[in-house]
Amino acid sequence: MKEKESKYQAPALDKGLDIVEYLSAQSIPLSQTEIAIGIDKSPNEIYRMLMSLESRGYILRDEVSGKYRLSLKLFYLSHRHSPIDELRKAAQFPLEELANTIRQSCHLSILYMNQVMVIIHAKSPGPIALSIEEGNLFPLPLTASGKVLLAYMPENEKTTTLKSNAIFKKYSKAEQDEFLSSLINIQQTGAYLKNSDSVSGVTDISVPIGIDSNNGIIACLTISMLSALNANKPMENDVILAEANKCVKKIEQRIGV
Repeated sequence: MKEKESKYQAPALDKGLDIVEYLSAQSIPLSQTEIAIGIDKSPNEIYRMLMSLESRGYILRDEVSGKYRLSLKLFYLSHRHSPIDELRKAAQFPLEELANTIRQSCHLSILYMNQVMVIIHAKSPGPIALSIEEGNLFPLPLTASGKVLLAYMPENEKTTTLKSNAIFKKYSKAEQDEFLSSLINIQQTGAYLKNSDSVSGVTDISVPIGIDSNNGIIACLTISMLSALNANKPMENDVILAEANKCVKKIEQRIGV
């Protein structure tokens, strides 16, 4: 946390956020003393903050036990705006900037009902471009985006997802082992770069957005390159990958991760 500290401190705000974050991580109501111990403060230090959070409706205090728990206010606030809409807004300019820089189409995908869903697409400025419509759904094992989403998925979730995936179940044992090894390689290299499995003449470069060791990733950015239709001096794959990673950093800054 220290590396993220701002030079402008707001101790009261930090204290309040510590309380909210700590309560959100607990499954039972907690007393003032228990909360204080959990965030490494004294009970007196957090008394006024607890009163303020309670009066604003962010936490609730049980009349009998005196213990605190989160209310549904944060849930309500978070659902006033669609997370997908916010992600699309954050990604639109960086994605268009990337498409213009590398002169290739690119898109953002998320996991939806164990499928890949494209949520925003930026078209190449060239006269001929590969177009992937927003809202389209694709199978996880057959796309670059799907493989990246799977690669960063928590292990238990990944196992459950693949066990119920019709395409993966049809693979032979050797093919399944090879597929799982490819997911490990994606995590180790931080990207997927390979000729497309579904479209001839297309090379896919896909990188994760918002890596979280506990929850997987928020989305992935994929560039689908029509290599045969490039300009006279096409960009090298490593240069395009570097530009993709720059784009990812801009998106992550805009969504606060």
